[in-house]
Amino acid sequence: MDHAFLLSAERLEIPLSVSLRNMKVAYVHDWLIVSGGAEKVTHEILKLWDADVFSLIDLLNDEDRDFILHGKHATTSFIQNMPMLRQKYRFYLPFFPKAIEKLNVKGYELVFSSSYAVAKGVKTEKDQLHICYCHTPMRYAWDLQEEYLHNAGMSSGIKGSVLRSMLGNLRDWDKRTVDRVDHFIANSKNTAERIRKNYDRSSTVIHPPVDMDAFPLRSEKHEYFVTMARLVPYKRMDLIVKAFNNMPDKKLLLIGEGPELPMLRSMAKENIEFLGHLSQEQLVDKIGSAKAIVLAANEDLGLTSLEAQSCGTPVIAYKKGGYLETVQDGLNGIFFAEQKAEAIQEAVFQFEKKGVEWSAENIRESVLPFSSKEFRRKIELFVGEKLKAHNV
Repeated sequence: MDHAFLLSAERLEIPLSVSLRNMKVAYVHDWLIVSGGAEKVTHEILKLWDADVFSLIDLLNDEDRDFILHGKHATTSFIQNMPMLRQKYRFYLPFFPKAIEKLNVKGYELVFSSSYAVAKGVKTEKDQLHICYCHTPMRYAWDLQEEYLHNAGMSSGIKGSVLRSMLGNLRDWDKRTVDRVDHFIANSKNTAERIRKNYDRSSTVIHPPVDMDAFPLRSEKHEYFVTMARLVPYKRMDLIVKAFNNMPDKKLLLIGEGPELPMLRSMAKENIEFLGHLSQEQLVDKIGSAKAIVLAANEDLGLTSLEAQSCGTPVIAYKKGGYLETVQDGLNGIFFAEQKAEAIQEAVFQFEKKGVEWSAENIRESVLPFSSKEFRRKIELFVGEKLKAHNV
């Protein structure tokens, strides 16, 4: 078990409630546009400290702002003033390093960054403690570079060469700024290994939080499968749609929005229903009542899997990445070994034939170590220990 998880408040010479909650804290998030897994981490961490929030972009609607930032507004970078920002913000990727470095976090005792792109590169001073909760090293620059080029239609040619050079520069910057972080927290063992490989740094694993109150147990299951994700290429929703196209007697509910929606709609048969964005109540109802949730991406962790399990819903997932840490084959879910429609079909058939060993109640119970309460406890203890060492 990780050393940081064994800490107790009694071991710290300074009371956590006083030492941490009265600190001047800067919280740095990559960008704030919609609510996803990283934003759920931010929601929980901002319960611990009355931090000032910094981000490249803040375009949250009122509902998401109240949830993620507890009503706060972020101090933003010059990217905030770029044209067509909501639709085109990723086009400004080459400017992100400079923008994050321009954010002024001087005077804060603790800088806590939540990073899946550039937030960990914020500039700090020697007397500041910088802890980074790393969701993944920047995928554009590392393991998803070729996929990014392919999806942009720039795998070759002059534009491809320019984009490849730009991503190479991002990777160099990402590696060069690693020493700005004093301590890394990884959201999974999977991410911890990428931090070791790409940054040559160690990290402590603290899995992201599952709000088990928001995802209550549903023991009664209905005759449909569900899948949910942002509709972007690496989520591989196309494979799930192809698999269920070949199983017309099985109903699939597809939850989510994104650039691939028109393509997925055009290829889907009548047994696949597109639900788009759902309210929290609708989301829990659909996921909680499903026979199983089907997930095909190579995820850093896969928070959706844990939220489904909190409802007592089994998981059919790709046997790679973060799902290896949250799914136990045959107990709370079924794995498929390849990102192919045929492999997904076979896993669904296996699930229909044998089911899983654990009951809905047991599946939910297995999520307790990932609860929001446990997450906050581990974060507070980790930061308390590092703060104590930093001030010695």
